[in-house]
Amino acid sequence: MEQPNHLSISNLKITVFQAYLFWENIDKNLQNLSLRLSSGVKEKTDLIILPEMFSTGFSMNAQALAEEMNGKTMEWMANSARKYDCVVTGSLIIKEQEKYYNRMIWMLPDGNFNYYDKKHLFSMGEEDKHYAAGKDQVTVTLKGWKIRLATCYDLRFPVWLRNKNAAYDILLVIASWPDKRTAHWKALIPARAIENQSYVIGVNRVGHDGKEVYHSGHSMCIDPLGNTVYYKPEDEDLYTFSIGYEELLKIRRDFPFLQDADDFTLS
Repeated sequence: MEQPNHLSISNLKITVFQAYLFWENIDKNLQNLSLRLSSGVKEKTDLIILPEMFSTGFSMNAQALAEEMNGKTMEWMANSARKYDCVVTGSLIIKEQEKYYNRMIWMLPDGNFNYYDKKHLFSMGEEDKHYAAGKDQVTVTLKGWKIRLATCYDLRFPVWLRNKNAAYDILLVIASWPDKRTAHWKALIPARAIENQSYVIGVNRVGHDGKEVYHSGHSMCIDPLGNTVYYKPEDEDLYTFSIGYEELLKIRRDFPFLQDADDFTLS
């Protein structure tokens, strides 16, 4: 399994924001996020990760809350990425061609961006009745690291997230995962890390939403062996940690499971 030149790939410094969100209040969320980042980001970081639908909470009120791609939340993300000289990522409600998307934005400091539209819509919460599903897997790069983007319910579908031919080094999952299914979250993230020989970073929100659904965080980073790099249950948390590319390569050399994986075509 050919690997990129590891000498050109440095450690990655990642800032996780396990945030409390104000229900369907874009302005208040952006103001609070700005204040918390301003006081909490104490060192240079490469990436700031926000939860799913960080500007509204996980709302099905798409028609009232959706923004265009040149809206205030996109502007806020661009300004924040420039201010902290890092990538800022998280999802928001976007309207495009009369459809609504739960769209994860990957915002660069220069204002350029990529995005991933959530593939698996949470039918139990009627997300599929209000939003259009994405069709494409999206992998971005940061300082040589390959990062697969995913959103919440995607975590339950391992075929969609399979690391075929070492296509990614990090699986990044943003979420509004409810407390009552925390056991599933805590089981699935390590499973995805071990089976895909990648780091998996899951970033959840905290607090009650407007439907009195409680979210207890449990954001985490798990390494390819299933070891915990970062973990935070309950309470808002803004935390920065580093992961190393040499460690990833060593694990893949010592345990070359990916080269024995089944070949398949996703349709």
